Amino acid sequence: MSIENSAARIRVPKTSELVADQIRAQIVRGELKEGDSLPPEGTLMATLGISRPTLREAFRILEAEALISVVRGSRSGARVHQPSVELVSRYAGYLLESEGTTIADLYAARLAIEPTVVRWLATAKGQTPGFARLKQALADLQDMLSSDAYAEFVDNVSSFHQTLVEATGNKTLSLMNRMLLNLGRHHQNDYQRRHPRTTEDKYKSLRAGFKSFEKLVTMIEAGDVEGAVAHWRLHLRNANDTWAARGEGERIVDSLHG
Repeated sequence: MSIENSAARIRVPKTSELVADQIRAQIVRGELKEGDSLPPEGTLMATLGISRPTLREAFRILEAEALISVVRGSRSGARVHQPSVELVSRYAGYLLESEGTTIADLYAARLAIEPTVVRWLATAKGQTPGFARLKQALADLQDMLSSDAYAEFVDNVSSFHQTLVEATGNKTLSLMNRMLLNLGRHHQNDYQRRHPRTTEDKYKSLRAGFKSFEKLVTMIEAGDVEGAVAHWRLHLRNANDTWAARGEGERIVDSLHG
């Protein structure tokens, strides 16, 4: 391929894209905070030396990325939004579903992440910045059980798992885990609708789950690395035997329904 032909294929960004890039960078770097208002259109047009159509096209790009919201006819300018973990994990869920990712695949990934997290935490004997939040999450679950708030307990089990990963301070794993938990919660809600249980059975299951969480936290604080890892791996495998059992594990993840 000649240099001439290669050069002809280079795409020059539109002015609106360059403007969007500039505003996006300010949002991502924290120069523009959640809830801030961008200057009025007239001010931005004069400052950037661009036309109204160009500015509005830049706004449309940023709106599509959920980084700003524009109220038509408002004089206060566009409102800034920080990048959202929930939005990213939701979109990642769409991608996994479109690729035919199964429930078994989802739970296998969780089994790969959480025991490693437990190893890190137990090695540090729980001396990480986020471990106090994990203990608080455990205490909150205990309060829910004590007050017979079973539905609330179930809703907060995924929060315990997420707080467990966040206790490491590893933001990459935390984001990945949040995505897995969101998809897993969708499947669990659907599973429970299709397989209703008596209140007594639910209570026994929740009590057993809580005792397992409690044991994990105790082992981590004691620095029982291998014991904690083995315990949590068994806990997850037992859970997976239900959520990803034959006839369930083959299902495609559902990113659209809670």
